[in-house]
Amino acid sequence: ITPTAITIITLSIIMGTILTMSSSNWLMAWIGLELNMLATLPIISKPKTTRASEATIKYFLTQAIASAMMLLSSTTNAWQTGNWDILELKNKFSTTIMALSLMMKMGAAPVHFWLPEVLQGTTLQTALLITTWQKLAPITLMYMISNNIQPALLMSAGVLSMVVGGLGGINQTQLRKTMAYSSINNLGWTIMIMALSPNLAIMNITIYIIMTTPVFLMMKNTSMKTLQNLTTTWTTSTAMTLSIALLMLSTSGLPPFTGFMPKMLALNELITQKLTTLATLAIMTSLISLLFYLRIAYLIMMLTPPMT
Repeated sequence: ITPTAITIITLSIIMGTILTMSSSNWLMAWIGLELNMLATLPIISKPKTTRASEATIKYFLTQAIASAMMLLSSTTNAWQTGNWDILELKNKFSTTIMALSLMMKMGAAPVHFWLPEVLQGTTLQTALLITTWQKLAPITLMYMISNNIQPALLMSAGVLSMVVGGLGGINQTQLRKTMAYSSINNLGWTIMIMALSPNLAIMNITIYIIMTTPVFLMMKNTSMKTLQNLTTTWTTSTAMTLSIALLMLSTSGLPPFTGFMPKMLALNELITQKLTTLATLAIMTSLISLLFYLRIAYLIMMLTPPMT
């Protein structure tokens, strides 16, 4: 890819997200998401492998379906209410379809199937882009319409994402797929708490992005792709491997790490709202995901010889 193409693609991705996040109209938000998606496709397909091509097609199809659902939802709402304003999404059918569309865009369960596959088929930098930057626009839109979405829908999708993220990550040996399931699990927390405290949801996803970015960058730096690689990289870059272990524990929500704070606040909010069963369920699913985070940390900590 030429420097000119890289500049155009980068600007399109940034512009697309900013356009969506700053628009008050569904059509402009949709145009921003489309611009963003079309600019991401050449980045995913950059490695000339069949797997990368497959990942590009999967990404394109899922995002196109989500965009179509988004248009259906906003058009139905405009037809019923005569209003294209994002904050005026009052129609129940429209809010449900829109919520599903945004979940599909960000890769939350039950429409998460594309995410692990796409991440596995692409490079670590692209995986970083998809798990962090590409989530900003749909989450902002969900934040804007959070008052109008039925809380039951958000909470059930959230718990489902937690379960899928936890169970899916346990059996993985590929680090990119593990990170994909970690992303689904964290999105579960974000979506679940979006129903009760949208500001807390934004804080949760922000902390997740801050913790995931260095993990991907360090994995890229050490060319780490599988759990097997984890056991050998400490010889060349000990500090980096230990940092990955600590960041993984933080992402799992283990105290006293940073990742524990948004989870604790989310549980506090659930209990305040008398949703103790949901809080218990969230803790149980958190334990499932803790299993694969701990396994990564264990592999690093136990196989790292003591420094002399």
